[in-house]
Amino acid sequence: MLLYVKIVAQVKLLPAFAHDADALAATLRACNRAANHASEVAFAKNLKRRNGLQDAVYHQLKADFDLGAQAAVRTITKVCDAYATLKANLKAGNYGPEGSRRRVRVEARPIRFREVSAQPFDDRMLTWNLDQRSVSIWTVAGRLKGIPFVCSDEATKLLAARKGESDLVMRDGMFFLYATIDIPEPERYEPDSFLGVDLGIVNIATTSDGRNMSGRQVNRYRQRKRDLRSKLQKKRTKSAARVLKRNRRKEARYATQRNHIIAKKLVAHAERTSRGIGLEDLTGIRQRVTAKKDQRARLHSWAFAQLGTFIEYKARRAGVPVVRVDPRNTSRQCSECWHTHRSNRVTQARFVCRSCGTVLHADHNGSRNIAHRADAVWQRGAVNRPSTA
Repeated sequence: MLLYVKIVAQVKLLPAFAHDADALAATLRACNRAANHASEVAFAKNLKRRNGLQDAVYHQLKADFDLGAQAAVRTITKVCDAYATLKANLKAGNYGPEGSRRRVRVEARPIRFREVSAQPFDDRMLTWNLDQRSVSIWTVAGRLKGIPFVCSDEATKLLAARKGESDLVMRDGMFFLYATIDIPEPERYEPDSFLGVDLGIVNIATTSDGRNMSGRQVNRYRQRKRDLRSKLQKKRTKSAARVLKRNRRKEARYATQRNHIIAKKLVAHAERTSRGIGLEDLTGIRQRVTAKKDQRARLHSWAFAQLGTFIEYKARRAGVPVVRVDPRNTSRQCSECWHTHRSNRVTQARFVCRSCGTVLHADHNGSRNIAHRADAVWQRGAVNRPSTA
């Protein structure tokens, strides 16, 4: 069976006239107000499936919210997808156990959509012209034709294989289209061994080969941004608020770029050496780990989940196997003799085994343990092995 990797291509729309931008913004507002109404009906009548909800609200959405037929259908589908996601999160316990205050609060009210929430557009509502780099898009003010867009050359290549829906997003007064592309996943090879990757805060990633990708630059950048935010928030002026708004996404964009670079290097190194990649399963680490007050900001701003996701999807595109392993005691276990004790880790950076005397950088020792565990998991067949040539 042919498997696919989902890749998202982002393009920025450049409406030439103010009324075009107003029409796009009005379309998002109308669709999300309609989605809120459909959500209230779905919650009150327990209509969480598309066919049932569509019978109940379709004609009303067209009449009261000035939506076209396809826009009404896509809005209803968006509401049903949101309730399906909520159900999955409740089942996974992401809102706490049954009876908890947070879970009760979530279950007691319908899902709400912001006025600028993303809206899906299908091929009947949105037409791409890749040669001229423009789109024709439906709005509540009529169809807008020849709206130019800009994107990277890589995104243009991806858009040539696009099928299905694209999402219209408004962010800071600008409009973007996010298109999801299914790319055939290459056959994964049988790895000779595994490259262990230890994710951290001081060192963002350390491999079992001893390669270290320091987080010093990222941490300094984040500290500067925190100091700037604190300084501007104390001023409480309109100009300070404008600067805060202008800077609010810069830190996230910077961290995302760094994670992309690191993930690309790790996958390329594993592919070049015919190895798989071993990662720790860090699900729920923020709930499990306690930190001192001065360390909490660094811990909770650390985008370890994003980095792990980037590594996994880039590895799938390259055919590199990825295995998640149990993270317990990877920093306390000796990678030479397997002796495990909390006193083995002398400091944040220094590991000294009390049994065999092995001295290593603590993150390097942890990444070697991850590599050993990933290899053991793969050999035991605890993951679904791909068919290999």
